Amino acid sequence: MIMKLNIQLFFAVFFLQTMYFSSIAEKWQKINDLNGEWKFEIGDQSAWSQPDFNDDSWSEIIIPSSWEEQGFPGYDGFAWYRQKFIFNAQNIPNTLFLWLGRIDDVDETYLNGRLIGTNGSFPPDYQTAYFQFRRYPIPPGTLKMNEENVIAVKVYDEELAGGILDGDVGIFIDQDELIPEINLAGVWNFKTGDSLNWKEKQYRDDHWQPITVPGFWEDQGQRDYDGFAWYRLQFNIPARLKKEKLILLLGKIDDLDECFLNGSRIGHTGNMNVPSEEISFDNEYQELRAYYIPDNQLFQPDGNILAVRVYDGYIDGGIYEGPVGIITRENYLKWLDKIKEEKWNFFKNFLK
Repeated sequence: MIMKLNIQLFFAVFFLQTMYFSSIAEKWQKINDLNGEWKFEIGDQSAWSQPDFNDDSWSEIIIPSSWEEQGFPGYDGFAWYRQKFIFNAQNIPNTLFLWLGRIDDVDETYLNGRLIGTNGSFPPDYQTAYFQFRRYPIPPGTLKMNEENVIAVKVYDEELAGGILDGDVGIFIDQDELIPEINLAGVWNFKTGDSLNWKEKQYRDDHWQPITVPGFWEDQGQRDYDGFAWYRLQFNIPARLKKEKLILLLGKIDDLDECFLNGSRIGHTGNMNVPSEEISFDNEYQELRAYYIPDNQLFQPDGNILAVRVYDGYIDGGIYEGPVGIITRENYLKWLDKIKEEKWNFFKNFLK
């Protein structure tokens, strides 16, 4: 009897959580509608990802919809979609996301020639991702304002229906996003491997490779890499924030992390300081990283160095979702209160 009640309670809680997160999805605002007619071609050539490629001879296809329903019945294999559009929105502090809905089976998505997201795995190591909703953060500086932009999507379909099947396609913002006073998203220095010397402020990282944060490292030249890696960034704090209590936001990290500011550890999620075979992780990748910055750790005259040690256990890895930046403690607490109030109002209304 007790077991039966526990099972019923589990499903009740699961149902309420699902309903709550569905309501959160309604707070997304579409900035650019990209549903409708796109260019389409079967086959696969790397040049098709480039913004200056001439696709005038390609077929026209409506998305979202399977390509079988639009003149390509029975086709399984590689194909590409391309779309050109003008982005007119100005002064948007929120992170921009490209929504592509559900794609059957595998995709690589490029914006102005830059890979911004991928799901699944192409042959010969094929792995479908047909059930995944594609929502890719657009790296800062990738989208051109008031100019032509080009989206190119490489798709592989193994069987049955293929292509950009369903969902709302466009550029969106999260209206409830936590927006920092100082935005640290952008190009950082990155290196795979592990050495605690890399946390030191005086360490020279100019030979490291550039990487865009936020974004999975698999999308940026480290496909299938699991293990340790480090991120480093130099930044300055404006004088107007000198008397404020500050919090570092590192978004979401897959899987574990340890954060150092000017050589001193200010926060961590999970434990990586054990033998590699003993490292364990669960749902840490879903947690927003927010670390309080001690008063004596900032305002270095020669700038500040942020070093983030990351361990990824399997599949995707890295600092993959924002916000990434520095926010005042006051504004952070206001945001937390807002989220708590929204949750309470949802469950209160649900129980009426």
